[in-house]
Amino acid sequence: MTEQMLTPVMDGAGLGFFVEKENPGQFGHDGADEGFQALLTMNSETGKGVAIMAASDNGITLANYVLRGVAQEYSWNYKFGGPLPMMGTLARARGVEAALDRYAEMRKAGELPADQAERSLNQLGYSLLYSGHEKDAIAVFQRNVQEFPQSSNVYDSLGEAYAKVGEKDLAIANYEESLQLDPKNQNAVERLKKLRETK
Repeated sequence: MTEQMLTPVMDGAGLGFFVEKENPGQFGHDGADEGFQALLTMNSETGKGVAIMAASDNGITLANYVLRGVAQEYSWNYKFGGPLPMMGTLARARGVEAALDRYAEMRKAGELPADQAERSLNQLGYSLLYSGHEKDAIAVFQRNVQEFPQSSNVYDSLGEAYAKVGEKDLAIANYEESLQLDPKNQNAVERLKKLRETK
């Protein structure tokens, strides 16, 4: 069962966890809710891992800095991808368009592979979504859909953002698209049920 959970089946995701190609054995998942954010990463080969939880709407950005410190302190052979801390800071200082422009530059220069790119945009979107920047989050999630139209996860995230701002029809449309790409997406099934009940 563990092997099944950690075998990527779609968009770098296994059963409930995202698997990192650049770090063999590494798997994890981030999470966010209003006022709280968390990062979980573990390695099935080394047995090392960390769960970082923050009572903050900037928790994932902070957690990425903490993760770097933990990896350095314990001598993990961990390759860091994804420009989330820098992009999150840039989005707050100069606006989301500046962050997306920097993202585009990194993609064009080959500094950000596709699997890291999708995850980085998703993390940035959630960081913005649960820190009071819903419109900016929607712009980031829309960009992720544009860049990765075959990913179920990006539509799921955009659906969540639309639901948070009360755009139920758009939320439903995106959850339906997510479910069409991945019929096993139980989150989309549950969210659609709730959205349709409250229409």
